[in-house]
Amino acid sequence: MKKMMIGLCSALSVIVWGQKKPSKTTHLIPYSYQTFSCDNKGYFDATKYEKEQIDGVNKLLYKFNGVHFDTNPIFKLSSLEEVRKNKEAHLEDLDKQYEEKKKELYSLKVIDLPVWNKLYEETIHTFENEYQLNKEEIIAFSDPSTLKNSKFYTTCKEPIDAISSPDREKMFAAWKNYTELKSKNNADPKAVMARFDAKMNDPQKEDYALIDLIGLNFHNCANSSFRQKRDDEGKVYKDFDKLFTNLKKNCEDL
Repeated sequence: MKKMMIGLCSALSVIVWGQKKPSKTTHLIPYSYQTFSCDNKGYFDATKYEKEQIDGVNKLLYKFNGVHFDTNPIFKLSSLEEVRKNKEAHLEDLDKQYEEKKKELYSLKVIDLPVWNKLYEETIHTFENEYQLNKEEIIAFSDPSTLKNSKFYTTCKEPIDAISSPDREKMFAAWKNYTELKSKNNADPKAVMARFDAKMNDPQKEDYALIDLIGLNFHNCANSSFRQKRDDEGKVYKDFDKLFTNLKKNCEDL
């Protein structure tokens, strides 16, 4: 009887030990994600993070990391005429994109650490300002004077004053100055100025001026005022990778 009890206890201890052993690894959850050129597979610690938090950071880095809205840039007279003719439809489409993307962005759950909270705040800031900029541009192509009430007026006062001024000569002078500055960074400055002269002598020179001053000059000025310049951008991607153990990368040859 005593031998039987000893044997039974030994068997139970084996069973208990066998049940406890996997618990040391069950907190490691497999996770797959795609970067710009790699398929990644690893494990995250479920005692530290929730999958929803990992998903949230993943989306901030790889889905909400660039331009948020699908809009058509205006570089030609035909595009300018189209956006004027269908202004309301363009505004409706922009608002639809805004509501859909806002719903997803604002519902993200991220890891509660300073690096990820900061990234989340910056992403929302960029998203809201990008929406406002796109909206202002669509309207301004039909009515340049509306830019006097722009959210970005303080930052971009000079181009806005030229665009919205009833004095068209002031606008043309600003257009020429902007083109001259731009030509200095071009491999063929003379060709840039030759194209400008041709447009300046065109009956639709005012429209050409608006394409450059709104779509390039104002846009670049306003965009740079809210687009985050993260010197450590490469670091946040590495920080995300560090959340995983046994991380395997399958990358395309660049």
